[in-house]
Amino acid sequence: MGQTEEIKADGRVLDISNLRYEVADRVLLDGLDLQVAAGESVAVVGPSGSGKSTLLGCILGLHRPHQGRVAVAGSDVTKMRQRALERHRSQYVGMVFQFGELLPELTPLENVALAALLGGIPSGEAYRRAEKLLRDLGVPCDSVPTGDLSGGERQRAAVARALVNQPTLLLADEPTGALDSASRDIVSELLFDVPQRWGCALVVVTHDVAVAERADRCLELTGASLTQRTAGARS
Repeated sequence: MGQTEEIKADGRVLDISNLRYEVADRVLLDGLDLQVAAGESVAVVGPSGSGKSTLLGCILGLHRPHQGRVAVAGSDVTKMRQRALERHRSQYVGMVFQFGELLPELTPLENVALAALLGGIPSGEAYRRAEKLLRDLGVPCDSVPTGDLSGGERQRAAVARALVNQPTLLLADEPTGALDSASRDIVSELLFDVPQRWGCALVVVTHDVAVAERADRCLELTGASLTQRTAGARS
């Protein structure tokens, strides 16, 4: 996966400190701290409206916090200008969305290769990476349009797309929320295998406690801060 000389000696890929974000006089994140190392997975659970997606938005640089630091691969994204932020995000961060956000008329191979091409990867290398990832993840490469795949296959293709630029940090926002139970188990097993298999850090936001408990650490976002979730506790 992508690396940088600025990543701390302890392997920390994501380093959030004293993060505060508020909207419409409501504090969603307050003094929040989170550190995730390469090869580690963290799941964040919490009720709707608790700020889970806002946290991901701050990590991606889509939301500017009112206070605090969000370092991804050693660089504070809160201080970056837009163009530098987009380059940094393309180089170091992969994202998996709840509904995949793939182009249904393209084949899985074209969808995944497109992400690499947009990231500045030469065409031959983009397609080589895309094909290898899709085969590794058990997704048909180019036989059918992506819209004709099963839900589980589409989401595995979305994981391949998120990995094609070899990110240091992989984020997932409710990645199994639109899947049936069998597909949910397959996709969640795949996701939590990613840190060890590809060497990146993983942060998953989910309502599904069964999915979250696959992570190395399971945290709950409540009262605008993160707390360690006790095994078996209810969200």
